[in-house]
Parts: sequence; structure tokens; C-alpha cells
Amino acid sequence: MAYRNQQEFIKALEKEGELLRIRTYVDPKLEIAEITDRISKSGNGGKALLFENTGYDFPVLMNAYGSEKRMCMALGVHHLNDVAKEIEDLFKLLSSPKENILDKLKLLPKLGRFASWMPKVKSGRGECQEVIMKEPDITKLPVITCWPKDGGPFVTLPIIHTKDPNTLSRNVGMYRMQVFSPTLTGMHWHKHKVSAKHFNEYKKLNKIMPVAVALGGDPVYAYSATAPLPENVDEYMLAGFLRKKKVELVKCISQPDIEVPADADFIIEGYVDPNDELIWEGPFGDHTGYYSLPDWYPRFHITAITHKKNPVYPATIVGIPPQEDAWLGKATERIFLAPIKMTMVPEIIDMEMPVEGVFHNLVITQIKKEYAGQGQKVMNAMWGAGQMMFNKILVLTAPSQPSPKGKEFEDFKITEYEKLAKDVFKNMNPATDIYFSQGPMDVLDHSCSKLGFGGKMCIDGTQKFKEEIDEMYDVRSTMYNIKETFLTAKFSEIKSVNTSLLKKQIPVLIISVEKNKKNHIRELHKAICELEEAEGIKMILYVEHTVDANDLGTALWRFCNNLDPKRDHILVKRASKASPIGGGLEGAFACMGLDGTRKTKEFDNFQRDWPNIIVADNETIKVVDQKWEQLALGEFIPSPSLKFKEQMYGESAVSL
Repeated sequence: MAYRNQQEFIKALEKEGELLRIRTYVDPKLEIAEITDRISKSGNGGKALLFENTGYDFPVLMNAYGSEKRMCMALGVHHLNDVAKEIEDLFKLLSSPKENILDKLKLLPKLGRFASWMPKVKSGRGECQEVIMKEPDITKLPVITCWPKDGGPFVTLPIIHTKDPNTLSRNVGMYRMQVFSPTLTGMHWHKHKVSAKHFNEYKKLNKIMPVAVALGGDPVYAYSATAPLPENVDEYMLAGFLRKKKVELVKCISQPDIEVPADADFIIEGYVDPNDELIWEGPFGDHTGYYSLPDWYPRFHITAITHKKNPVYPATIVGIPPQEDAWLGKATERIFLAPIKMTMVPEIIDMEMPVEGVFHNLVITQIKKEYAGQGQKVMNAMWGAGQMMFNKILVLTAPSQPSPKGKEFEDFKITEYEKLAKDVFKNMNPATDIYFSQGPMDVLDHSCSKLGFGGKMCIDGTQKFKEEIDEMYDVRSTMYNIKETFLTAKFSEIKSVNTSLLKKQIPVLIISVEKNKKNHIRELHKAICELEEAEGIKMILYVEHTVDANDLGTALWRFCNNLDPKRDHILVKRASKASPIGGGLEGAFACMGLDGTRKTKEFDNFQRDWPNIIVADNETIKVVDQKWEQLALGEFIPSPSLKFKEQMYGESAVSL
């Protein structure tokens, strides 16, 4: 379904009871973000929020994509899987054998419809150019400041348009923009992104690079800008496919080489000069739940700002999950499952990116396993597939094969995390079924020793063929005798232990530790593994002492963020003291330790700055508390930041 513009989408949200209007004055500096954070974490993503009194001429729309229902509404589907099914059907149609001319002719209507979704540049001006600022000034827009340590206000939902100067192919991406002055922002292009490649081409040619930024319009534009498309695929072709209607574009006024959606609410036109000095941009409270540290990025000079009559400024916040961006990620997970299956990894059945893994950090993949070593084959294929190259932890599972006795093991959906974990660890030998590699990582990953380059781990939890099994190890044990009080009494540095998974026959411990020396986690893990009571445990996850190990969601989020698997793993193998496997063989015991604590120069020889987690400041929390009744948002919701303040202060924050 195509929305005529963002206002039509807002009306649809309101009609479905998915929008709350806030008429009380709310400051775009910190207050909008704090209110949105409370609502987005209130259950099922809360509601979309329209802040109508911001002290500026324009209202602000927040959390518009922040639930499964609203994400489906934005894409015009009933279920996110509907898009994947349509793509899969199209792939099958195009690749199926064509026996005769009639079969080929049957394709024409489908191909004709596909062609009708291609973007079109129309003559004249669009809605987005109804009003032209006499003097462009981005500070006249209600650009929000999200978090107290942010470097300033940031445009957070910018749809950024660039072109390759040689091929003229368009790229539409989404990169945050820090506002420095009325006509100057940063352009946060990561080195892996297509826009950064375009910039490098302009630099070689010593030419000024035209850029245009759209805000608003059909909500499918913002999604398409985040989609992990191949470089040669126009994002507006995807947008046309999703909305079943071509995207109409118009030429910019001051940068006519760039075209933008005619129905956008705002257009910010300008250029990047390759000869400019870079600007110190950041910090910024990012989707990892940590501040991304400041760095040098290109300057974007604004030459014109246009907008439609009565526009709405769209924005989002990211931070400690769950946030609105989780649903944008869920859409990508569902939509791009079909192309991955059809073109690169045909054995994939399903894929899941848990919220705690903040996209790239943790990916669960279910495959149809038919031969030994297939897990490693999938691992290598996925780590070479587009943005999946940034994946840190990959977990593989497969539907059950018949057991030797002819019985089927219980199958499950990969979203049933307890059943998934039980099955994965039942099949997994820590000594032979965990693989480590290294390669490109998201530049926002602070745990890597080097920026944008770090370790990866694959846990192969598929049922093994005989060729994959090392008979020396007893991986079947379910005898877990260890207690939290036993460990905390024996090791004073252990502050809490989560043994709840053991009770569910998942042989994993989560332990929070206060480090006080070099190699502390390594030595502690070896000491724990020497205990007879630890036998049968296959993995121990270590987190910072400020983290409650029994708060499973928070502990996993902190663990995934703070781990470089290749650097931070400790595998202990020894002869079993408790469970010989019979047949005259001495059983072997193996346990993998993974250090998900904060890394420092003192204890870990970690040379990069370590960022802090993102929380609201006390003054903002107090202001929002006091005006809550005036906001007409229902029952009072306390700040989510309160839960994390102790964890923040427990870490030595870098000077931001």
C-alpha cells in the first residue's frame, strides 16, 4: 500500500489507535527522547507520539515504526513475512524452466507490473518544495538532542541521497547528522557504506559532491534507506515494490543533479567538499545502548531547505534495547530472508536477530542439515553475505534428524528461545563445535581491539553426523550440581550467579565478576572448571560486577556488546572426574568461558576508549516526572534509565 504522504500515514495510525498526540510543551532537547524512551519500553512498543508543541513551527513524530503492527502498516502488509513470501514467489517465477512460448508470455504481466514500480523523475516541483526558506537554517527545525552526553542535536531519520560521479547510480542511505550551525552538519558515513565510496570517488576527481536529505514522506522511504541492498540496486526500486506504486522524484533546487521524493516533508540540500577539513563529530547515544565515541567525519554544507505546507518533522531515538529500531531490524530480517535463501544459502529455513543482540551482535539461523560440515559451510557463506559480515555471534540450529532408535526429537521455532537453547547445547561440544574467525566489524562495536576489525564466533548447535563427533567427550550429561552460594563463597570476586538455565537443562552459567587483576577472568574460569561440581556445564558467560547476572535480558545485552569472541574466549579441557563414558574410555570434560566484561588498559591491555551506557540525566527525568499528568499519556511510567544508572556509575566512563 502506498501512502500519499506522511500525513496520511499519521491519520492511519490515529484511526488504528496507534498514535498519541501531545499538546503540552515538550523541549526537543532531551525531553522528547526521555518521553519516547518510556513509551517505547512500556510493552509491545507503546504508541507512536506526535509532539505538537515543541517551541518550533513544526510538530515532531516519534516511535512511528516502534511496534510490529506499525511496521506492518508502514510497509502495507498484514504480516512481515508477507513481503518475503512475495519475493520468494517472484524468484521462483523468474528462475523456473520455461518450456514454450506460452510459459514465457505468462511472465509478461508480472514483469510489466515490476517495471511499473521503478522510480520516475517528474518535471516541475513537488510537494516537498512548496515552501523555500529564504535563508537556509537547520536550527529552525526541531532537531532533537537525544541523550545528555551527545555532542549536540542530531537529525536521526535522514534519508540521504548521493550519486556515483562515474556511473550516476543513486544510493539512498541513513546516516546520522550532527548539527553544528545553521548551514553545517556532520555526515556520519562509515567506511563500509556506499555513500562513503561515492565520497571517495569525488575525492579522486577533486569535485564537490552534491547531497540531498529527505525527511518524511511515505514511511517506506525511511525503511528502504536502512535496507541492506546490493550496491547496484536502487533503494527506490525496493520502495516501489513495497508500496506497489512507483516513487515520484523531483530535482533539487540548488543541487539539480540529485532527485528526491516529491512527497517528502522536508528536503535539506547541500554539498560535501572533499578538500574540507573533517569535523570532530559525536559522541552519540547509539543503537548498541552505548555512546559511540567522537571521530572525524565530512562536513555537509547546506545550500537550501524546502518543505511542504504543514510538514511534520520525523525523528527517532536509539539506545538501550528495546527501541523503535528493533522493528526496522525485524522487517529486514523477515524481508531479506528470502533473497538469502534463494541466492546464497539455500539450506536456510529461518533466521532470528534477538533484541538483546542489537542486530549484528547475535544472529540465530535454522538450516536444513543434510551432511557433515554443513554448519561450517553456512557460517562462511553468511559471514560473506553483505552486511552479515558484521555479525559477531552466529548460532546454528536444525530440525531434528531421526535418532538411532527411530524417535524424533522435539522440533521448535527459533523464537522459542528456551527450547532453542536446550537443543543447541544438547548437540554442542564446546571443544569441537565452536568456531572462531575475525574480519570486518561494525565501527560502532567498541569491544574490538581495532576499530572496525575484530573476532567472530559460530556455535554449531545442529545435531551431528558421526563424522563430526569426538567420542572422547560426553556431551550428554545433565548432572549440574553447582550452586550460586557455593561459587560466591569460594570466589570473593563473584558478585552474582545465574543458575536458572541449569534447571531448564541448559548447561550455561552467567557470572558477574569484579575484576581486580590482569588475566582475572581467564584464571577464574580455569579455577571453576577444575571443580568437580562444574562438570556438565558447557559454557560460562562472564559479565561486569555491576550487572545482575539474574536479569537475563540485560546480562545478555551487556555480554554481547562487550565481547570480542576470538580474543575473549577461554576453553578448558580436562579428563572427567565424574562421568566416564564407558567402554574403557576416560571421558573428557570441556567448558567454554567467554569474557563479556568491560575491557581496560590496566587489566586487559585494551588500548581504545571504552564508552559508557546511555541513560537520561537526573534533571530531565525530574522534569518529565513533573509534567507527566499534563502529557495525557496514561498511567505514570518511570524512567527506564533508573534501572541502569547504577551500572553506568559502576563503570569508569571515558571523558565525553
